[in-house]
Amino acid sequence: MTAIDPTELNAEARRARLFTRINKADAWFQVLGLSWMTPILKAIAGDNPRAQMSEIWRLLGVPILAIGVFLIAWGTLAPKVQTSLGAIPGPAQVWEQVGNLHADAVREGEKEVAFYERQDARNAEHVANGDLDKVRDRPYTGKPTYYDQIWTSIKTVFFGFLIASFIAIPLGIMAGLSPTANAAINPMIQIFKPVSPLAWLPIVTMVVSAVYATNDGMFSKSFLVSAITVTLCSLWPTLINTALGVASIDKDLVSVSKVLKMNTYTKITKLVLPSALPLIFTGLRLSLGVGWMVLIAAEMLAQNPGLGKFVWDEFQNGSSQSLAKIMVAVLTIGIIGFMLDRVMYALQSMFTFTEQR
Repeated sequence: MTAIDPTELNAEARRARLFTRINKADAWFQVLGLSWMTPILKAIAGDNPRAQMSEIWRLLGVPILAIGVFLIAWGTLAPKVQTSLGAIPGPAQVWEQVGNLHADAVREGEKEVAFYERQDARNAEHVANGDLDKVRDRPYTGKPTYYDQIWTSIKTVFFGFLIASFIAIPLGIMAGLSPTANAAINPMIQIFKPVSPLAWLPIVTMVVSAVYATNDGMFSKSFLVSAITVTLCSLWPTLINTALGVASIDKDLVSVSKVLKMNTYTKITKLVLPSALPLIFTGLRLSLGVGWMVLIAAEMLAQNPGLGKFVWDEFQNGSSQSLAKIMVAVLTIGIIGFMLDRVMYALQSMFTFTEQR
């Protein structure tokens, strides 16, 4: 009988632990859109390198090749299209404007720091001279940077999305549990779901201006107008998917809740929500995507701060660099939209066992 080498056993055990860690990490790679990392790590660990190279090519090589072909086609065809602002900028010109926008943000940040330093020095001098009545704390009023515009849009879309979620999920649960509630809510969904944000925007603007009369409140009027418009357009996917998820609960589970004489709160928290979570999160992901698209249109039309206003201002500016800056904004909007979807998918992965990507 051949003796088993303990060294080989230890090596196999270490490999097994390594592959276990890689498989656990794969779940997070999927969430982050980095699924190509798994075959790379497995190939390094020695797990059938030929098969892993095939996966690496499919998950990483093909997308990179497609992006390369797109960039080459863009760079070749763009100069041939002439517009009122000049030729369509290619990738090099767009990348140049990325650097310019960053440099502008850095310069504006330096101006802000210098402003507050001068203000602090001036106030300190007034205090030293005993002129306390001359001490002033004024906010910096320089133009918002590109990064400020991005942050404003992200804050606005999340605020509107959260309001939509707080409205849509309870209504969806009601519609899913009660045929009567569903009959009452469904006509509202069918009527208002197709309404464009461009139709909601003037109504929201007038209502907010009438109700929110103060200029010293926690939120600015422009912020509320954009956020409420996002809410009105983005709550429907969550409402519909929540109602569908609740209505699709296994009838046997409903029968069990009746046998156990669960009250309504216990039934919803212990039975309804856990069973309906996958569809609820699907609705939330759709709602956030809709909200992001709606926000850009609302900011453009209402001239509210954010990426939409940045795009409109550059279009109105009409300089030789404006078109490239607009394309930077378009790419930024797309990248942020992808990141928002990944955030929602990460939350979905934490709370559900769905296999959706």
